[in-house]
Amino acid sequence: MRQGLSLRVSQHLALTPQLQQSIRLLQLSTLELSQEIEQMLEANPFLEMDHEAAEREQFGLAQADMPVSDGDRISEYAPSAPSDFTSSATDTGKDQDATPLSAEPGEDGVSWEGDGTTETTPDDGEWGGDAKARTNNLGDDEDKDATELARVQESLQAHLLRQALRLRLSDTDSAALRFLIESLNDDGYLEDPLESLAQSLASEDLEHIEDLVHHFTVALGLLHSLEPVGVGARDLGECLRLQVRALLADLNTDAPETDFDQEVLEVALRICQQPMDLLARRDIKRLVLLGVGSDALVREAIALIARLEPKPGRRFVDVERNIVVPDVLVSALHKVGATPKFRVQLNPDVMPRLRVHDIYANVLRNHKASSSHAGLQQRLQEARWFIKNIQQRFDTILRVSTAVVERQKSFFTHGELAMRPLVLREIAEELGLHESTISRVTTAKYMATPFGTFELKYFFGSGLDTESGGSASSTAVRAIIKQFIAAESPKKPLSDNQLSEMLKEQGIECARRTVAKYREGLKIAPASLRKAL
Repeated sequence: MRQGLSLRVSQHLALTPQLQQSIRLLQLSTLELSQEIEQMLEANPFLEMDHEAAEREQFGLAQADMPVSDGDRISEYAPSAPSDFTSSATDTGKDQDATPLSAEPGEDGVSWEGDGTTETTPDDGEWGGDAKARTNNLGDDEDKDATELARVQESLQAHLLRQALRLRLSDTDSAALRFLIESLNDDGYLEDPLESLAQSLASEDLEHIEDLVHHFTVALGLLHSLEPVGVGARDLGECLRLQVRALLADLNTDAPETDFDQEVLEVALRICQQPMDLLARRDIKRLVLLGVGSDALVREAIALIARLEPKPGRRFVDVERNIVVPDVLVSALHKVGATPKFRVQLNPDVMPRLRVHDIYANVLRNHKASSSHAGLQQRLQEARWFIKNIQQRFDTILRVSTAVVERQKSFFTHGELAMRPLVLREIAEELGLHESTISRVTTAKYMATPFGTFELKYFFGSGLDTESGGSASSTAVRAIIKQFIAAESPKKPLSDNQLSEMLKEQGIECARRTVAKYREGLKIAPASLRKAL
């Protein structure tokens, strides 16, 4: 074994606390950023929201198109002082070889490195002056948020309990009915058998269990009589049968809204008594052989069943509606010749107005010589870095969005059919950033366009080869498949193989399996289920 001494020169990027915070803020969504700002405002006394309008340089294409220097490319990751990096990290051409930017910020108490000064600078002023002050995603009392209003919705249980109050029941039957109502799932089904529900209440007392099952059976009949029809069913077949029986009852009472044929309803009831896989496959021949009805009646009955509600509780589910607030706004400007122009700007509603508290900063500056204020000086430096990192976050989002709009001009002019293939590497190379940075920018960030609001990731996609030697975006291929299916004959829907051949006629090489994958992604049923009866 020989011992020796060698000298090796290497480069690496130091993950300082400032850099870690910059990375973390970049990957946060709008809501998460708002929560992060609230926490920082509570924890750092030197940081405050500025509720007064102030002049500030606007963001737009003019700023985004400015050339980026090599020094700015380094600061894209962390606008830290040169001492935060190793002496060899000044070579910006090696940023792709840097450590992956996925580290989490350090624990509380880490040292926020800086130049040591506590004097206020122009950067300590408010940032994003034209933005509306935000505390969270909810507005004032007189300006209710749509999400808050969407949550005011009656639940299925409340709807059923209100109906149960009109029934004249004994205390025991009323308690049994209430228990069944509370046992329903979100779809309105009673998943647990009555015996299991009774055992959960009576333990091992057999006589008590039998008594509970009796009361639950009576309560289940009452539950089936409530609205929405089909609630309390144990499976899909029972849910459909309850709805068909209700239609038959309306038919016998000459209800004015009933326009169904009794014979078709009776055939539909018999179909619902068969295994559900026959109905799912629309196996008309098998149903006819089972004596359900004639071929014509079976077809009409299946069409009737398709109009029923398989999930009675669906309209009562209080689904939180996530209102998407775009981070970037894209609007069309006038055309210069044949080339359209688009304006790309940040959404002022998501840009916070932050500044360093002037009074506290001035007091600390006058007493900076005191060693007892070292902790406060660190918090002041932390507030400055937070403001700079938020500004850098929005600058990066705008730069990436502008590059995406420039690459996808055809989409903004003609729609998804004109989408071009685009990968993260192309934007990263154009802007001098790392692919991981582009990935963070395009995750949970949204862009409002003339064709709707899309996540930035929507504009990235692989390409399929074409006969001309070029490539077509997978997004455009999905749009073409959707058009083909929308124009197909309901009696002869297009199979995946036929769709593949039609794409080849358009010059796009797309295998049948790929067509099936895209069709399923569009939530379109296969040809056998799209066929009209």
